[in-house]
Amino acid sequence: MNSPSAPSRQRLGWPLVVLAAAQLVISLDFSIVYVALPGIGSDLGFSGQDLQWVVSAYVVTTGGFLLLGGRATDLLGRRRIFIVAALLYAVSSLVGGLSESAGVLIAVRAVQGIGGSLLFPAALSLVNTLYEEGPVRNRALAAWGAAGAGGLCFGSLLGGVLVDAFGWPAVFLVNVPLAGAIALAAALLFPADGPLPKQRNFDLPGALTATAGITLLVFVLIHAPEAGWGSRSVLICTALSVISLSLFVLVEARTRAPLTPGHLFRHRGLLGAMALTALFSATFSSLPYFLTLYFQTVHGYSAMATGAAFLVPAVVVAAGTKVGERAVARLGVRTMLLGAMATGAVGALLLALAFDSDGSYLRLLPGIVLMSLGQGATWTGMWIVASTGIPAEDQGIASGLASTTLQVGGAVGLAVLVAVAGTGSPELTSAALLNGIRDAVYVITAGICLGAVALLAVRRQANA
Repeated sequence: MNSPSAPSRQRLGWPLVVLAAAQLVISLDFSIVYVALPGIGSDLGFSGQDLQWVVSAYVVTTGGFLLLGGRATDLLGRRRIFIVAALLYAVSSLVGGLSESAGVLIAVRAVQGIGGSLLFPAALSLVNTLYEEGPVRNRALAAWGAAGAGGLCFGSLLGGVLVDAFGWPAVFLVNVPLAGAIALAAALLFPADGPLPKQRNFDLPGALTATAGITLLVFVLIHAPEAGWGSRSVLICTALSVISLSLFVLVEARTRAPLTPGHLFRHRGLLGAMALTALFSATFSSLPYFLTLYFQTVHGYSAMATGAAFLVPAVVVAAGTKVGERAVARLGVRTMLLGAMATGAVGALLLALAFDSDGSYLRLLPGIVLMSLGQGATWTGMWIVASTGIPAEDQGIASGLASTTLQVGGAVGLAVLVAVAGTGSPELTSAALLNGIRDAVYVITAGICLGAVALLAVRRQANA
């Protein structure tokens, strides 16, 4: 007889389709707006400096609210949070597509980011509780990861197609039917949540201080490279972030029902996964930024051509997630992750060596294939590690912790890499830009190699 908390074996496929679709939407929203930015800027009167916040507002609120989203998933119900988040996506996307002012659009992107911070841990915790730990869950994580990885790469191509055919509002309006269908399917397919807990079980002071501190931290990491690390706004926000996070630590030490249960920080597998997600985002996830610069600025690719150039990485990353799942079954997660990182590091090195002002796309392919294969396999492996051995009632906050370090690591990594490359200088020559991109990818290569150190924190039990 089946457990009441899990769907029957015959229905496992459809819930996974819904969860993968949710991850696809989250990933698409990170990259789909890039090619729409010129049209958004001209139609809504954005200044060149403010236009970046169409992207950054999403990143800041996603990173800041993930911890809150993860714990809310555990306490208020996975299905409830998943449906609310999907509907939040649908409504905010509709408003975004109809926006006629810059301020409204930035606010919409911030709300979409909050939706992502709720949807991501809810979806991941549903994967980790609907599917039994071991090969079945690993297969589910691989499929869920393939959807996310594909969304990151296909976003630019889809955005180019939609903008060319319908204009920039289409990159927002496309989410409305998708997110609405995801919410409806979740209501029909996912098992019902239990009764809502009493208010006293929720650590509101911890949630507020953690959300404020992390949001301000991500804002500083994104804003400082442009405004200057010594600027007044950066210094004030840094001080407020430190104060908020310090208060969070004090609150967690005194409350009976902390936002982040202390026993999770004694779980070496989760700590190792948090280190892995931070390094993954700082290295693998930062590479598309520099590839886009290389394609568009060095070689003059159009938005459509740039999107097409990411088709190969999208396909190979998706394949890599499946390769990673199968390798875990045969070799164990540690060995698989080491192999995936080594593959990714070799691919990044080959890419750096292939960058040239007269180089062809074909010359980049060996590096792109190896890098993307390592990226897909690493993505699957790190979420397997993050979920292994975690009780069902803590899967949401564990997902929130690992995804928060994913966001913060990406913000730190990109800020460092942009500084290394010097791409923020308006007077950069083409030759200097090419050298800067190459230097950044060399640093990415070194970072991936250092990521293997995090595997020392993974318990032997994670090699299931």
